[in-house]
Amino acid sequence: MQFIDSHVHIWTEDQKTYKRHPSYPIPGGIDASKIEINPKHFPPETIISMSAPFGIERICLVQMSFYGADNSYIIDTIDKYPQTFRGAGYIDPNMGNLENEMESLLNKGITGFRIVPEDRYVTSWLQTPGYDLMFSTASETKQALSCLVNSDAFNEIDRMSNRHPDTVIVIDHLGRIGANGTILQSDIDQLCDLAKNENIYLKVSAFYALGDKKPPHHDLIPLIKQVYDSYGPDRLMWASDAPPALMHESYEDQVSVIRDHVTFINQSDKEKLMRTTAERIFFYR
Repeated sequence: MQFIDSHVHIWTEDQKTYKRHPSYPIPGGIDASKIEINPKHFPPETIISMSAPFGIERICLVQMSFYGADNSYIIDTIDKYPQTFRGAGYIDPNMGNLENEMESLLNKGITGFRIVPEDRYVTSWLQTPGYDLMFSTASETKQALSCLVNSDAFNEIDRMSNRHPDTVIVIDHLGRIGANGTILQSDIDQLCDLAKNENIYLKVSAFYALGDKKPPHHDLIPLIKQVYDSYGPDRLMWASDAPPALMHESYEDQVSVIRDHVTFINQSDKEKLMRTTAERIFFYR
């Protein structure tokens, strides 16, 4: 069976060709351009060879934060390996000519965009004309908007999901529930409540960063069970979040959570989590 990894970052040590910039916002206010990155070099060939033994044949690349709105590295990678990769890029929602830029990037294999709130604006982060236009344009281009958020951003996602019901919205990494080490049922309830909006999808990923933060990640299985019951397999997609996931764990540790340890999902539905949903959302062209 062939699978899709719906969330991988790549970067290169060639900073002359691919310059680094102040990173786009990430939860906690971290600027990845100012911290030491490990590994120093993680090109597409590395993830291809690493994931192939586990049946991964296609991968969605997510723009690395320190490249900012310069999507050239993932675009060049998609151009080199068009059968293997698609991309979730990053653009400034307040830029001029936003609609044309989104359409131009779609033609280069960017089938989604990462969107992230600044911590100080998290309760109102999508309430700008730029984001409204971005969501509206995405409803036409079918580019998914992937949200790197904590639970305090769920209300805004709910509002925009209802305002733009034809726009595909993806919440990354199980909404980062348990990122502080504590899995709150109130956060799970709020995440599961969002499933009432049929345009919201969820990445089942970043196990290394949630809860106990160590394999085999059995503490996350009740969370996975609840989102599975709420969203169903057609709106869930597995991902590794490599290479951050590989600092203290293996790639197999990320695969095995769904493949081996989640026993309440049948094989047909596991195929949806590990291929079909991501194929429909990110590999539609």
